[in-house]
Amino acid sequence: MAGATAALAPRTHERYRVSVEEYVRFRAQGFLVVRDLVPSAEVDELRAHTDDIIHQRLELPGVPPAPVGAAAGHSGILDPALLGEIERRYVRIHMLHRRLEIHERFLLHPRILDVLEALIGPDVMAMQTMLFLKPPGSDGQGYHQDSYYIPTLPDSLCGAWLAIDRADLDNGCMHFAVGSQHEPIYPDAGNRSGHYPLGELQDLAIIDHASDTDESRNGLTPIARRHEASWVAAPAEPGDVVFFGGHVVHWSYANRTRDRFRRAFVGHYANARSFTQWGGGNGAHILARGRTHLACARPAFGTPCAATDPEPPSAGAPPAPTMMAAGGMMRTTATDPERLDPAKHDE
Repeated sequence: MAGATAALAPRTHERYRVSVEEYVRFRAQGFLVVRDLVPSAEVDELRAHTDDIIHQRLELPGVPPAPVGAAAGHSGILDPALLGEIERRYVRIHMLHRRLEIHERFLLHPRILDVLEALIGPDVMAMQTMLFLKPPGSDGQGYHQDSYYIPTLPDSLCGAWLAIDRADLDNGCMHFAVGSQHEPIYPDAGNRSGHYPLGELQDLAIIDHASDTDESRNGLTPIARRHEASWVAAPAEPGDVVFFGGHVVHWSYANRTRDRFRRAFVGHYANARSFTQWGGGNGAHILARGRTHLACARPAFGTPCAATDPEPPSAGAPPAPTMMAAGGMMRTTATDPERLDPAKHDE
């Protein structure tokens, strides 16, 4: 495609191993910031890709081009009218991993998948991409819970927010209501497709206008305020990745700067054994790590992942453990492999 940034040469990545402290922090706070997860050269490539979009050197499928001249990099004061056009056309650009190789490659970035494998895996399904440009002066996004928009059963949704520019309090970094990860998903009156049928939790509130930046309209305001003492901002430098669960209430404020974008590449993932009807169902989403008994998709551009290079079970792997009673106590013992083989069962 004309103007597309050329992919870098194939590269290898050192595996990222999540620590116990990071694992516990993710559960305790509902989010985790991993610093310098994506190498700077790759972030530079992604930033150049966004410059191609802004400068109209890259035609995006289904997205009208911005007006001529509505472009500048990540510095310099820009024409407010042109910035408004960029914001209107490119508030968030969805699902380009199905159309552009670079989006698929970052969705399946091995170091991002390393963290997800530890947090929600070992089986990981890659579901969604979003590209945020957030130019100077653009609005934020009000309180919301991602699992409302992307339901998975069991609920295992996790976002991965890769900072392309520095994200801070001035240009609208992410904020989290720590403790809200334990809240249920609150269905919106205008779209009751949330996780919980109305009768399942007897006092589950029906809310209105999630994501609205007007707190008086956003029905999640009382939920967010319930955890106000534990609100946390999550500033990020380019290459940092913010991982966050689907239940945690989060938001961002407006970009108040005159000369800085706050660009970010966001992927959404779930355990590959969770069922979903979202976005075409399991068969439309990529098996990124591990295995699944459900349908799954292969990456359109062949980015290496579990769907393209599945790992066979190790011939030397020990038998799966099971729990057996021993003198009134429970102990772990190896399972006879034949017990796990359906062909060995008569019925």
